[in-house]
Formats: sequence, structure tokens, C-alpha cells
Amino acid sequence: MSESQNVYRTSPARAGKMMAIMLGICIVGGAIFFALWDYWISELPPVVKPPPVEPPPQPPEESPGETLTVDLLFIESDDFITMAFNALPGEEGNNPTINMKVGDKVIFNVESSGISLHAFGVTQEIEGTDGIIPGTEIGTATQPMLNGESGISEFVPGEEGTYYYICTVAGHRAQGMEGMIIVGPADETDAAVSGPTGEAAPPTGVSHEFEFDFVESDDFRTFGFNGLEGDEGANPEIRVKSGDEITVTTVNTGISFHSFGVVVEPTDYTNVIWDSAIGSPVNPLKGGESGTTTFLAGAPGNYHYICTVPGHALQGMQGVLIVE
Repeated sequence: MSESQNVYRTSPARAGKMMAIMLGICIVGGAIFFALWDYWISELPPVVKPPPVEPPPQPPEESPGETLTVDLLFIESDDFITMAFNALPGEEGNNPTINMKVGDKVIFNVESSGISLHAFGVTQEIEGTDGIIPGTEIGTATQPMLNGESGISEFVPGEEGTYYYICTVAGHRAQGMEGMIIVGPADETDAAVSGPTGEAAPPTGVSHEFEFDFVESDDFRTFGFNGLEGDEGANPEIRVKSGDEITVTTVNTGISFHSFGVVVEPTDYTNVIWDSAIGSPVNPLKGGESGTTTFLAGAPGNYHYICTVPGHALQGMQGVLIVE
């Protein structure tokens, strides 16, 4: 039986080379690892949701009633103890009381002329600065108006009652910056029921022709037929007999799109009656275009002719059509 022999598969020199190579790999790898140390210990940035997109501000609601304009000036006594609108207590014009009706609109032109900082709003609360009606604010208690600054506030009451226009900076209302707004019921003519009050008469053979121009203000906030509110001939009242033939021609003299129709309620622009439509909200008249329609007046009653593009009637494009 032969003796066992050791078989060497490498030499000490080769083993030394292998150890040198492995040591080199460890040194290079360690250098790379520690060179990127900040990367290894860093964290992924947190996922942050983008802020919600705020809808664009809408224009203030227009009023179907009368429009009042009131100029208000923040004023202060020399010792800053007493504050008021327009005049100090005991002086003419102090905190003027405003009388209006449901559906009317009051436009406040407000200016701060004192040294103190002020803000404005309308509320039904009898004290304090809570309950400010949205849309009536000018500045806030934390971001008030500075001396010499001014702003515009609009208020359309939806119900009867007593309201107050105040300075919303803490304490200023108690120092005298408070005026009353007394809102009464709408006029009987305003509250009159629109629509038919009887049966339609047969055709009378009588014809009427009316021409209306769509008119816009420079700031596109006020519209009208043949003129703007307050202009002579604006939104003329039409009186015809039941069964009369009516021909209406409209001309769009503005830039906005417009359309025409007779409706029962001026806010219900989707229900045009008597085939009186010229254009439509989805197919309106463009600037410079015109259109004509002919129809018979139906049952006696109070109706309205309006621009049937949504919102335009409330911005002033409406008139009364009385069928007798």
C-alpha cells in the first residue's frame, strides 16, 4: 500500500497575489462606500401633495332691484377714543342709516383716512365682529386697510331685517364705527307673480316691431338692452295685447356672446316661451351679429325678455313684457 502524498494546487507566490488582489478590492470598495457616505445615510424626500387649486373668484351676485351707492369714510377723534363713519357722533352725517328693500343692492365706497388701521364688513350680529357676510369684506382684522387706502363692498340682502356695517378691527365697533342697514320687503310690483293670468287670445292681426341692441359696460360687469342701467331708453317696457304678433330684431353691439328669449322668470333662462329665441346659450350671437324672431303674444300676464346666456340677465340684460 503506497504512502499518501500532499498535492499542492497553488504556490505561496500565487496565494500572495490572490491576497493582494482581495485586499485591493476591499480598499477600493471601502473608499467608494465612505465617499458616498452622505448618500447612504440620506432619506428620500417626503411626498408632499400640491396645494389645492383655488377656483377663480366669481363676480359678485347682481341684484334685480335698485342699486344704492354709499360713500363711507373711517374717521377718528383726536384722542382716538371715538371712531365713526363720515362724522363723529353729534355731527351731521354720522354713521348714516341705509334703508333698502329685499333684492336691492348697496355699493359701499370705503376709504380709510385716519391713523388707525381699519377693515369693513356687513353683519346681522348686534355686537362684536362675528357673522360677517361673505363678499362684503374689505380687509380683515389681521390685514386691515392702511391710511389712504380704499375699497368697494357690495351687499344684496336676501331677507328682511336689520343689518350693520362695521369696522371689523377688534374694539372699533364698540368705539362707534357702526351703521344700520334696515331692509324692508320688496315692492309689490317686484313681488308680483310673473306668468300667465288667463287664456291666450286668438291672433289679433296687430303687429309690433322692436329692436334691441345688446350693450355692455367697459368693465363687462353691467349689461343692458339699448343702454345700461340709468341710461335713457335702457331695457324699455313693452306692452302688447294677447294674440298680437311681435317681431324682435337684436344686434350684438358688444364683445361678449349674447342670445335672446322671452321667459316667465328672469332667472330661468332655460325655458324660453312662444318660440321667441334668437340664438341660444350654446349658439349665441357673436359681436356684430344680429338676429330676428317673430312670435305671437300668449296669455295675459307679466313676462320678461332677457339675454339667455347664463348670468347676463342678472347683470342687467332683462326687461319687462306685459301682455294685456
